[in-house]
This record gives sequence, structure tokens and C-alpha cells, in this order.
Amino acid sequence: MFTIATWNINSVRLREPLVTRFLSEEGPDILCLQECKSPVEKIPVEAFRALGYRWMVARGQKGYNGVAILSRLPIEDAGDRDYASLGHARHVAARLENGVVIHNFYVPAGGDVPDREVNVKFGQKLDFVAEMRDAFHADNPTRSIMVGDLNIAPREDDVWSHKQLLKVVSHTPVEVDHLLSAQDAGGWVDITRKDIPDGQLYSWWSYRSPDWDVADKGRRLDHIWASPDIANAGHASRVLRGMRGWERPSDHVPVLASFDL
Repeated sequence: MFTIATWNINSVRLREPLVTRFLSEEGPDILCLQECKSPVEKIPVEAFRALGYRWMVARGQKGYNGVAILSRLPIEDAGDRDYASLGHARHVAARLENGVVIHNFYVPAGGDVPDREVNVKFGQKLDFVAEMRDAFHADNPTRSIMVGDLNIAPREDDVWSHKQLLKVVSHTPVEVDHLLSAQDAGGWVDITRKDIPDGQLYSWWSYRSPDWDVADKGRRLDHIWASPDIANAGHASRVLRGMRGWERPSDHVPVLASFDL
């Protein structure tokens, strides 16, 4: 069995103490980070290695984006893809010794206006997810786990108010349709919702809220999916809500699941 966590860290160097605290307290075997905002060579790997995370596969760029997979289990680089030809570090894959491939994604946020005619970033987001769909359709994933900040909350109970967020980027019908099409193309199973099928569930709370916990205007933007051949091996899903209250936190919290493989 191994446990995997996904977390948009919003600067791995700025929040290195939070990462080391999380690794020390929770001890996932694999941690997938997004929005590292760092070139690969400047990721503070020594602090992570000291805790037993001897392997890392990452793609980075200065100040923006960036994805990394830290592991206590041996992993090898399984490549990356420049979805939507943006030239961004938004995808990286790693392979475990048992052949399971882990894909770590950071889907573009999409800006503030849900109209590609007036907002280039929204169009880039839709194109990115559409290319994910096409890639999954062309190469039907097997023995694969896909995690990341997908920046879309697909279900009505993945947001604090379905009605009020229908025209807000991350929960618009066109984004949800794109994400569900990508999920269907690969046959992916949403492990978090397999384990926690009912009720409101969030992994992100805006920095703009003066009291995020009381207001609780969250969204579930961070996901763990598994290919259908191994989906039944996934269990013990958790969302660590309390970490949003840590000092100088990310606006996202870790999402975890375990797999018996």
C-alpha cells in the first residue's frame, strides 16, 4: 500500500516549512505539488531528502507554474507534455517500480471572465482540458493515477453555492463539460468522490475571504483520479481542511488517497 497526496503549494520555497511539517506529520509516500513557482534546481530538495523523500521528478519555471513529484518510493521520470502549447510547466509524470504511472497536472486557472472571446486565459484553459481529453482518448490510461489542481469544481456539492457560481470561472457549465469529457475519455474514476460520495467538500478557500473558516465559501479544485483497472484499489481519501488555517498557508489544502497495489 502507498499513500499519495496532491497540493497546490503556491510557492514551494516560500512554504518549505509547511511542506516539511506536512511530510513529517502525515508521511505520504508520494507528494505531488503544483504552482511551485521555482526552477527545478532551486526547489529545496535537501530538506525533503532529510525526511526520506529521496526521489523527485519535476518541471519548473521562474516565478510561475511548476509541478513536482516527491517520493519515498523509487520513481523514474516518465515525461511531460506541453498541453495547449503554452510553454508552461504544468504537467509531469513519474513511474513507480510496480509500473504505475502518476500524472501531476496544474490546469490553468482561466482568469476572471468566463468568455474566451474577451479573455484569452479562459480560452487557454478550455484548450488545455480539451487536449487532456484527446490525449486520454488516444492513449487509454492503464495502471495510472492522475492528480493535481485541475482548477474546476465539477459537482454541485463541490462548491459552496452552485447557483451563485454558475457564471464564476471554475464552475461554469462549459468548464465542467470539458472536465467530465476528459474524465470519460480516459475512463478515470474520481477516487475522492468514490470514497466520500455525499456532501459539500472543498480543497480551496480564497485569500480574499477575511474569515475563510466561518464563511466557508470553498471549492473542490484538487483531484485524485485512477484508471478503471486500479480504481478499486483506491481508498482512505481525505481532505486536510485544517491546514488552510496554518500560518502563511496556501489557499489550497492537501488531498490524499491510499492505494493497495
